[in-house]
Amino acid sequence: MKTLIIPICLFFSCVCGKAYPQSKLPAKATARTLEQAAQDLFFDLGKEKLAKMTAPFDGEQRTEWHFVPKDRFGLRLKDMTQTQQEKAFALVSLCLSKDGARKAKGVVELEAILREAEGRAINDTYRDTGNFYFAVFGSPFAGKPWGLRMEGHHVSLNFTILNNHVLSAGPGFLGANPARVADGPHKGHQLLKGETDLAFTLVNGLSEQQRKTAMVAEKAPSDIISGNKRRAWQLDPPGIGWASLQPAQQRQLRTLIDEYIGRYTRLMKDILWKEIETAGLDSIRFAWAGATSWGQGHYYRIQGPTFLIEYDNTQNNANHVHSVFRELKNDFGDDALKRHYDTDHR
Repeated sequence: MKTLIIPICLFFSCVCGKAYPQSKLPAKATARTLEQAAQDLFFDLGKEKLAKMTAPFDGEQRTEWHFVPKDRFGLRLKDMTQTQQEKAFALVSLCLSKDGARKAKGVVELEAILREAEGRAINDTYRDTGNFYFAVFGSPFAGKPWGLRMEGHHVSLNFTILNNHVLSAGPGFLGANPARVADGPHKGHQLLKGETDLAFTLVNGLSEQQRKTAMVAEKAPSDIISGNKRRAWQLDPPGIGWASLQPAQQRQLRTLIDEYIGRYTRLMKDILWKEIETAGLDSIRFAWAGATSWGQGHYYRIQGPTFLIEYDNTQNNANHVHSVFRELKNDFGDDALKRHYDTDHR
């Protein structure tokens, strides 16, 4: 597995607004394990910063997650040196695909674009690219489970890790505001384009009868229904089932699911697909609410026994996306850790 070590400040303005030149890019990425990457970061932080970043694995902070702009546990980007920022994001990138890392960085970048769109001052601290937090729960030195989180406005990526393997990638939230940049130098930029366009293609390709089954409400809800709950659940009404779709539509739905689990490493993606397929593709349901074209509020969800995907775009004149992937039995490693303890600690 290769590490994507790219300075965060290369992609967007720092708190001070200064951009870093292309020469800051390393010649090539360096392969390392999750534990090695975490330990490398720990040694660089020093005692005071390390205390802000770390908490017990079994404490409440690990499962208290959110995606709104607020203070939260962890060490902020603005409180790190450039090298520490690189190492923090390199660590998270080991749990992500190249596309997932691009989207995670893109969420941070959008804070600067949103600050400009709202006419805020350059030193505004509410829309601030430095207000993204990295946290480690437990110890990557101990040979025991530990957690990793990157979190801030519109991002909450939570990973549970044991022996250099990611046991869980949920909850995994990514949002975008603006969902599609209306003007300025970034006009037309759409961070979560795949999550949007693939869904519109699917819903608009349904027959009239299929759409009646898939459409669960005329108006989209104001946000994802599962919110930031500790545990997610299968939602009602379920929508249209996999077996009621034509083969081409099933392929489209599979591609849409892949857009979400493709945020993670190839190994994690394969594990998630195996769980979904073992539970049975016929158990997958697709539901839609609201408009079926851009510019008006819309919402969809995809779910099965092992997972829930939700997408909502209703705020700011339907130009503000929230999207989430949940492991229904295994968010924060619940199921994997239970199996581990049952097997290794009898």
